[in-house]
Amino acid sequence: MSSSLNLSTLEFDVTDHVATVTLNRPERMNSFTEQMAAELAEVWATVRDDDDIRVAVLRGSGDRGFCSGIDVAEGTWWRHKPIFNQEDPGELLGPKAHRVWKPVIGALHGIVAGGAMYFVNECDFSICSESTVFFDPHANAGIVSSLEPMGMRALGVPYGEVMRWALLGSEERITAQTALRIGLVTEIVPDDQLTSRATQLACEIAARRPNGVQGTVRAMWEARDLPPSTAARHGKFYTDLGNAGAGRSDARTNRRSPRTR
Repeated sequence: MSSSLNLSTLEFDVTDHVATVTLNRPERMNSFTEQMAAELAEVWATVRDDDDIRVAVLRGSGDRGFCSGIDVAEGTWWRHKPIFNQEDPGELLGPKAHRVWKPVIGALHGIVAGGAMYFVNECDFSICSESTVFFDPHANAGIVSSLEPMGMRALGVPYGEVMRWALLGSEERITAQTALRIGLVTEIVPDDQLTSRATQLACEIAARRPNGVQGTVRAMWEARDLPPSTAARHGKFYTDLGNAGAGRSDARTNRRSPRTR
């Protein structure tokens, strides 16, 4: 299925049940455009619908950064619509907007700025390289920063940390160590080990029973927007649905040597 995609702003590869989605505009710091948004919709639909894909890794090409947000040179592409029909297309960049219930791991490096958080906020977890820095340039331009920090709050990043990120502009940058402390990422690795580590984690997850994994992702993602009692009922439904059928194994034997982090 991936071979039928005609991509100019992304790279897409599937190996051993792991899809690697690469933002591929390094000359523009992998900033997103209308073309990239359209191609991402195709790619996430492929990840969602192809049973051979069990996990995805999202990364950026080049040495400078993961993503710098929207391409300010191209600008917005939705202002021609009536005001009440306008939707921020950034909300459609990530996998969950396309109902991808397969785990997506963010592999972040270099600059992660502004609208890049649309991607980070919809990954199930992210890791980053030692040189990664996070900042929000909205304040420098005198414009509102709202949807990206809202997504960070949904990730569980403390309110004060989110507001400091959103209000202080590009002059203050969150380091990899701070990102780990506040919960933006789960692990920091040397720069030259980022891709291999993300792929290793993805392959470990891909080796698990897909229905169990995908049921966990969907239950947890939907629980973020539901009252606790409703979320619990949904969780029970996904447990019954995902646990049915063949492929379950004995957890006492289906494991590797444990590691700590």
